[in-house]
Amino acid sequence: MKKISFLLILTLVVGILAACGGNEEGTTNEGSNQTEEKKVIRAGATGVSYPNSYKENDKLIGFDVEVLEIAAANLGYEVQWVNSDFSGLLGQLETGKIDTIANAVAVTEERKGKYDFADPYSYLGITIVTHEENDQINSLEDLKGKTVSGVLGSNNVKNLEAYDKNGEIGIRTYETRDGAMNDAINKRVDGYVNSKPALLAEINKGNLPLKFVGDPFVYEAVAFPFVKGTNEELREALSAEVQKLHEDGTITELSIKYFGEDVSKKD
Repeated sequence: MKKISFLLILTLVVGILAACGGNEEGTTNEGSNQTEEKKVIRAGATGVSYPNSYKENDKLIGFDVEVLEIAAANLGYEVQWVNSDFSGLLGQLETGKIDTIANAVAVTEERKGKYDFADPYSYLGITIVTHEENDQINSLEDLKGKTVSGVLGSNNVKNLEAYDKNGEIGIRTYETRDGAMNDAINKRVDGYVNSKPALLAEINKGNLPLKFVGDPFVYEAVAFPFVKGTNEELREALSAEVQKLHEDGTITELSIKYFGEDVSKKD
């Protein structure tokens, strides 16, 4: 009888423990205490493209970075950042390693063949700077026979190639903006091509000895790209959120903060 009683008690204890364990597991997966998986956007940025995306005390910041992070947070997403050079980011986007890029990606007809874009969040005029001591270059026409630096894979370089239909301007490409700009500062090249707002921000920040060569030769919209047929729901949600950020003045405020002028509108 003692053995039977002991077995009955043991069976009861095991049953209670099993019930408790089952209840704990159920609490995690069911009901109001369910732990939901965080929604994540995997985004790329160079981290060296001031003021679009750059690092300050090892923290990634910048105009494009903040636009995406604010829009994502409003939609309940967390942004996981991947840093690489610009051409590397495009490669990672096309292979699905990241979902989008927040680094002044211009909307072009060529890129529309590969990507679907969210609504534009800024507009940039593409222009060229030269060293302020260079008296030989005062207009775009003066660049014939000269060398201009730019970032490898950037639309700035492609715009310059399209403008220079006869191939009269030598174009030297670099992995980063810093490399391209430093060679212009040190007179190793005759000019440097980039967006006017980014150039203004760089010149003002570092009191750089650079001057503009004429007016921008092309204007283009900037938006978050997605590989065609992927993340359509996210792209549409971001488009709607970008419109809200335009309407409430958030993007204008970020423009002034990073560029010193409003780049959220076409004109």
